[in-house]
Parts: sequence; structure tokens; C-alpha cells
Amino acid sequence: MTLRARRTDRDGIFSGNRAERAIIDIGSNTVRMVIYGGSPRAPTILFNEKVTAQLGRDIARTGRLADDAIDLAMRGLNRYALLLRDLGVEDIETVATAASRDAENGAEFIEQVVALGLNPRVISGEQEAEISAAGVLGAFPGARGVVADLGGGSLELVNVADGKCGTPTSMRLGTLRLPDYRGSDLAAMKAKLVSELGKNGWGKAIDAPLYLVGGTWRAIAVVAMEGRDYPLTDPHGFRLSDKGAVKLARKIANSQPEDLRGSPRVSTMRSEIMPDAAVLLQALLKALKPKDVIFSSWGLREGLLFSRLSSHAKSQDPLLAGLANFAAQRGAPPVLATRVAGWTSEAVPSQRQGSERLRLAASMLSLASMQTEPNLRVHQAVDWALHKRWISLSPDGRAMLAAAACANGNHLTLPVELMKLASEDALEEAICWGLATRLARRLGGKSRRSLQVSRLTRDTGQLTLHLQHSHRHLFGVPNEKDMLLLSARLGTDFDVRIVPDDELLWDDDAVAG
Repeated sequence: MTLRARRTDRDGIFSGNRAERAIIDIGSNTVRMVIYGGSPRAPTILFNEKVTAQLGRDIARTGRLADDAIDLAMRGLNRYALLLRDLGVEDIETVATAASRDAENGAEFIEQVVALGLNPRVISGEQEAEISAAGVLGAFPGARGVVADLGGGSLELVNVADGKCGTPTSMRLGTLRLPDYRGSDLAAMKAKLVSELGKNGWGKAIDAPLYLVGGTWRAIAVVAMEGRDYPLTDPHGFRLSDKGAVKLARKIANSQPEDLRGSPRVSTMRSEIMPDAAVLLQALLKALKPKDVIFSSWGLREGLLFSRLSSHAKSQDPLLAGLANFAAQRGAPPVLATRVAGWTSEAVPSQRQGSERLRLAASMLSLASMQTEPNLRVHQAVDWALHKRWISLSPDGRAMLAAAACANGNHLTLPVELMKLASEDALEEAICWGLATRLARRLGGKSRRSLQVSRLTRDTGQLTLHLQHSHRHLFGVPNEKDMLLLSARLGTDFDVRIVPDDELLWDDDAVAG
């Protein structure tokens, strides 16, 4: 069976647990395969494996890929090809970067890859920069700043703004080449790197964020997060102020590799190269003077996927696209979540701290959590909110999702970590969202009809549940408790108003649309 890259224009929602697409990334440090499912706009990683072949480790000295590195890379690639055949994945894209394009024997190595049935594409440094920038634009809609993609063989820099990238630059400043810049001390190394950046046109302040892409940068983020006992675990979206980034880079640059291995999430290979990478970060901070630093887990591989989407698919909200797919697999289809969110919005509108987008996301997550065991629901939902990789979601937004899910499960004493991420006002708003969701789903067992024949409103000092006469018996003792909980939180009284059956309470089609 020949393995081939098969492009597709399908922008619909795929099954989240079915292997649909694969990216094989043949880099200078690692050879990695990632298999994706889920929403094309916010793909779910189903399989992620790498081989630390270090193909580029000898290029600066010999100009060639080392034979043992090729053997190790091919061992991994043979495994990947077999896995893809067994899984029936046909949509495969294989790219090779700095080591394969720079080495004298790079073409010979690529011929071996072709013989496996793969169809590798050796991309230029400029293409690599553009694709990584596409990944950042996909992960951070509206991103404006500079993307710095650090690999084993090269560093790519490119401006991004208005959904587009500027003229890219590729420099031989990858982690495997940084030891060549070591001088008598770290200050000398930093000065050399600042000079190199300036020679390539990167010596001016950007007055915008610096987006860091690459595994070594993410390892640095992990060290920073664990060092401050940060409540979140995913480095994607982790943000540091300019001063915070300078302090972190200085600390890691002066660390020994063994000092950086305290976290099980930092590999031995990463710990060895992190001090040099931190000096490069110091140079970038000095040369570019960014407003802040943002770590991105989306880069080359996700950029390849994002670039293939239609304009319409690219414009989708990645948080809602990803959550819709995730929740639908757990008994909470998007239409149901939209109806529930709409039903709650009149009585508990989003305030200054939140947004209707975030409320809808909270509704999806809260409803999805109800499909798990009762004793696991709240804990599971909080873990999803805080630690699952959601795209385009801020730390305080994660806390609000978690708070809404807690209230949906009638757990009103929030986990302490939420207080570290969001303000009291934001969490209180989310609690009210969750209590309103609880009322909506329990009133009629999430039936569409129950949401059509009822309406929840709030006027000054009064929370009112309106019910058509035909469904007046829906209001039972549990719902009375739910109304009491919500009204107490809102600081109002509550009432139930029975109305004639011909009184239109809710335009369900408008909400669903």
C-alpha cells in the first residue's frame, strides 16, 4: 500500500476518536508523527510519538547526517509507516526541515523515506517560518507580533498581523548550533547572538508580543510554570511580561542541565539544550524588546493543517469548534448547548467579566460532564476546563468554565486554584451561569420541548420562571430548590408564572440558528 498525502476540502466535523490525518515532521532534533481527529479547526491529538534522532547534530562539523542518526530516524519512520497502514490513515503529510535541506547527504536520506511509501517535502527555512506562523495565527486569532520558531537546526522569525505573515527569516541558530556561539562567558554569547539577529534585520523594538514556538521553548515554559506553582499545566498560551521573561531567561541560562531535570515533563535532551536556548531568548528580548512573551504549542504541524482549511473554516472560533466536537461525543450536541445557553441568557446575561462565547463554551462543558459518573462529574469537568488543551482560551476563561461546571453540579465551594486565575466577580458570574444551566437541564431532562414552553427572566429584584399551562407540572421540588439557589446568588426573590399555551415564550428556531 502506497502512503501518500491526500488533500481534502472537507471542513466538517470528524469523529473525535477516529484517526483522520497525520503529520510526520522530520526535524533536526526529532522525528515526530502526530495523528489527528476531531474538528479540523481545532484538531484533537490522538497519537503523538517522537524519536530523538538528532539528525542535525554533526552538520556544522561534517556537513552530513550521521549514519547512526539516519538509522535511528529510519527505525522510527518504518514504525510510523506501519502504524498508518494499520490505522487506515491516508491523509498524510510529511515534511523535512533544516537537517535534511542542509546536509550533503540529505537527498540520499530523503530517498530512503520515499522508499517507505511516504511523500516527504523538504521545505525551505522561509517556508518553515510561514507555516509555523500559520499555526500561531490559527491558535491565536488576531495575533499581532513576531513568531520565533526554534528547532534543532534553525531559528525562524516572522512578523504576523491581520491574519497574515510578513517576510520570513531563517537563521542557523537552532539548538544544535548554539554551542558554536559560546564565548568566554554568557554575556559574550548573548552579544554574538544579538549581533547575528541584527545582521538579519531583527534589531528593532517590535512593541508587540513575541510568540515562541518549539519544544525547547515549551520546556522553558514548563519550568517557569512549575517554579511558580501555577494552577495550569498546559504551556500553550502561557504568558510572561517582558520583565518576567528576562528574569526567567537569566535564571535558566545560568542553570546546569541537571538542575532542570526536576520536572518529569522536561526530558534529558531538552535539559541539555535549554541553557543555550535561554541565552538566545535573552538575545531576542534585548533585540526585539517585546511587550510580553507568549508560548505556543501550535506551530509547524498545526500550521500545515490550518493552511489547508477554507476561509470559512479558518474563521470559525477554535474554542467553540473544539468544544463542540468534544461535548457532542459526550451527549451534549452543539444545538442542545446553544438552546440551554440561550435559555439562560435573559435572566443571567454575560457581564463585564464574561462573554456569550464563553457562556456557550461553559454550557457545552457543563452538559458534557453530566455523562460521567456522579462522583466524578465535577472533578472531571474542572480537569477538562483547566488542563485540556483548549485553543483561544485565557487562564481566567478556563477558571470561569470550571466555576460554571462546579455550579452546574451544585458544588458552590470552588477549588482554590480558580481564585489564582480569575477575579471574584468573574467567578461569581460563572457560578450564576452554572446554576442557570442546572435549572435548564433539570427542568425538563434537557428535552427540546421543555425549553420551548418555558422562559427564565429577571427584572429588578425578581427572578421569574414562565411555564405554559400544558407543562405546569414540570415545576417540581428539585426545580424549586434550583430556583432558590439561583435567586439567592442573584440577590432576588423568585416566582413561577403559569401562562396560556398559546403564549409564545421562546423562539427555539432562532436560538438554534
